[in-house]
Amino acid sequence: MEKDAYILSRQKMEEIEEATLAPYAMKSRETRGRKYKEAEHPFRSVYQRDRDRIIHSTAFRRLEYKTQVFVNLEGDYFRTRLTHTNEVAQIARTIARTLRLNEELTESVALAHDIGHTPFGHSGETVLNRLMKEEGGFEHNSQSLRVLDELEQKYPDFDGINLCWETKEGIIKHTTDYDNPACKDYDPSLSPTLEAQIVNVADEIAYNSHDLDDGITSGILSVDMLKETAVWEDIKKSIDMKKFDSLPLEMKKYNICRALINLQVTNLIETAVENINSKSIKSVDDVRKSKKLIMEFGDEMKKKHRDLKSFLYRNFYKHYKVIRMEYKAEKIIEDLFKIYEKRGDVTDKRGVTSSILPPEARKRLGRDSLKRVICDYIAGMTDRFILEEYKKLFDPYEKV
Repeated sequence: MEKDAYILSRQKMEEIEEATLAPYAMKSRETRGRKYKEAEHPFRSVYQRDRDRIIHSTAFRRLEYKTQVFVNLEGDYFRTRLTHTNEVAQIARTIARTLRLNEELTESVALAHDIGHTPFGHSGETVLNRLMKEEGGFEHNSQSLRVLDELEQKYPDFDGINLCWETKEGIIKHTTDYDNPACKDYDPSLSPTLEAQIVNVADEIAYNSHDLDDGITSGILSVDMLKETAVWEDIKKSIDMKKFDSLPLEMKKYNICRALINLQVTNLIETAVENINSKSIKSVDDVRKSKKLIMEFGDEMKKKHRDLKSFLYRNFYKHYKVIRMEYKAEKIIEDLFKIYEKRGDVTDKRGVTSSILPPEARKRLGRDSLKRVICDYIAGMTDRFILEEYKKLFDPYEKV
């Protein structure tokens, strides 16, 4: 036997993909490639390299201290953008493997889908979009791509981390009720790959289930309140209800969320298979030409999914404690933005330029406007950092 018979080279991985993945899966060797030409790696596929570059990015690490619903300082149990991202990646890979799609591409898109998020969750995005209205606004999918394509500085020969076209397309075309991306440079008339479509739905499955979990933990929601939802009868069928009432709250939450995720993932897979067959999907081109997304819930699950989202919106996202956090977030971001804008690039009578912004934030002045530089700086902050920055600038007793 040859000494390298057990070594899995990139070429062998590509051969395995050709032999085992579905014909409509996005194969690594069929990538449109990278913006900047690079030599291929001997042991990693192009999408494995994308995944690894995303994980090693500064912006990915910062997700640990960015809000999902609750500000990180509210408690260690609650989800952050990083734990949410990991849950999305896990769900998405399960679906991709079952449907024999490209797991590495799926995981890359999943890990990157929230990298452009601001501190304080969607409330932070809302206020930055308003403050940047005259300069094209702010949208976190576009910011994710901007971070990974331009702002990350890891390589001497180019800006960004030089991801493959399909990974970047999946990021910019990430579409949920909270995402409405502008993707004019990525064939906007065509649907994204099935791998990217999986992440769209995995994102919603993950945040519905873990927001329900966090809501119960916070005391804002209760298990009894969940019985109002249309999906509760399905959940009951998946749980041993004879034991359920005597379980401690932690076990109740886990079993509810476990059942909820399983119900939605199973329905998504079954519906996707039906759509693939009914639309005669035979290739990636067929996927792209389909005017309707293939990865979706069936009609009944869509209704139950919308009902659950409505339940969370009314009872959790609009609870006065969450609204108070949103108000604080908007005030902090707006106050910081205005002081940065006022004192971010000042030249005095002697021709000396000074700034309240640190040097690393000012490096792109000249390439980008002051407002865009400020926007990038604030969007990259963690909850903890922005709270400290606010105290430094507005608390006279805090060291700067």
